[in-house]
Amino acid sequence: MQRLLSFLLIALWVTTVPVNAAESYDYPFTNKYVATVVGVPPQYAAKLPRNIPLKDSSITIFKDRKVPDYLWYDAKLRYFYVPQKGPAPLVFLIAGTGASYNSTKNQDMARAFYQAGFSVVALSSPTYPNFIVAASKTSVPGHAYKDAEDLYRVMERIWDTLKDKLQVTDFYVTGYSLGAFNTAFVTLLDEQRQVFKFRKALLINPPVRLYSSISLLDRMLENIPGGVDNFPRFYNKLVEQVGKVYERSKSVEFDDEFLYQAFDAVNPNNEELAALIGVSFRISSANLVFTSDLMTNYGFVKPKNVFFTRNSSPGVYGQVSMRIGFTDYFHAYFYPFYHAQDPSLTREKMADEMSLTAIQDYLHKSKKIEVMTNRDDIILAPGQIDFFPRVFGDRAKIYPTGGHCGNMNYPDNVAYMVNVFRK
Repeated sequence: MQRLLSFLLIALWVTTVPVNAAESYDYPFTNKYVATVVGVPPQYAAKLPRNIPLKDSSITIFKDRKVPDYLWYDAKLRYFYVPQKGPAPLVFLIAGTGASYNSTKNQDMARAFYQAGFSVVALSSPTYPNFIVAASKTSVPGHAYKDAEDLYRVMERIWDTLKDKLQVTDFYVTGYSLGAFNTAFVTLLDEQRQVFKFRKALLINPPVRLYSSISLLDRMLENIPGGVDNFPRFYNKLVEQVGKVYERSKSVEFDDEFLYQAFDAVNPNNEELAALIGVSFRISSANLVFTSDLMTNYGFVKPKNVFFTRNSSPGVYGQVSMRIGFTDYFHAYFYPFYHAQDPSLTREKMADEMSLTAIQDYLHKSKKIEVMTNRDDIILAPGQIDFFPRVFGDRAKIYPTGGHCGNMNYPDNVAYMVNVFRK
């Protein structure tokens, strides 16, 4: 179901509204929901190499970690790297919320940076199940500082395995969405540890305050006609619509050309778009919660005395997970877990600490960190876009349109992203 939904989330939304002719930026969509889901149609996308020497690999991060039998497949952390043949700078890529190391956006960024002469290492988000199982020290992700420590540890371990294979001249780091947020804290940590001495860091569409962003995403599910309980009917209707497009299509694959045909044919409204974006993030939160609860045996989704084998079905516990949004996770699991370690911690203090504003003095002073984002980003609360020019000054590139990460593969954005690391 998740794979089909991911196709739907790419394939179900298009209204080709041209950008205002007065704007010099020609990204094709002004609707922030359409931009968020459609991204960049094939005919508008940056020209990137289809074939690069991408190598999938895996690594053990905690040698003494006991992984629940049900999660055996995730015992090793998976990642990919793309080597240049000779001396070259290396870029670490950090995926967004609930996304894997080989997400489409990570792969596209890898192609862009490889084409520009960089070697690449791609990492999953700390909120991705494989990372939670194999690389998170607490297995309770979402903590800005602890996630940064986990990512930094992973980078060190991977570099130890690659240093004899790559001739690296400089280190860089970037990420999109939550991965951009992680990038800021990883760069701050590197100032202290000095293992990589990152020359530059780029934040692509980061949230300013995590709690604000997750609240916005959770509320998008309210757009499902009839409410969350009506999701199965809502989803099945969309599957049926896409199926009809597929029957008429000349393509035999869910490729970019077919997906663009589906956009044009289905043409859902903004409420449906918001609902589907909300569903996509709800799947990420459900996977996060379920995996974390199994790793910690916290008793949040399933009772503590219930254990799964590798052949078990999540059953009713999987259904329960789909009812849990990111804000539920914060209040009922994440905060209590860390409050038990620090009784002086309040919910308000924790929400404030999980934000870029908590480190804004560092971000303002650190000339190595730059930002690329969009004025209409759907994960930003009203007024939060002003944080970037105020804190980063001319190191903030703000495009007029693009929604949340929708324009990452647009030629202007790709060129800007690469040039940040070429300076």
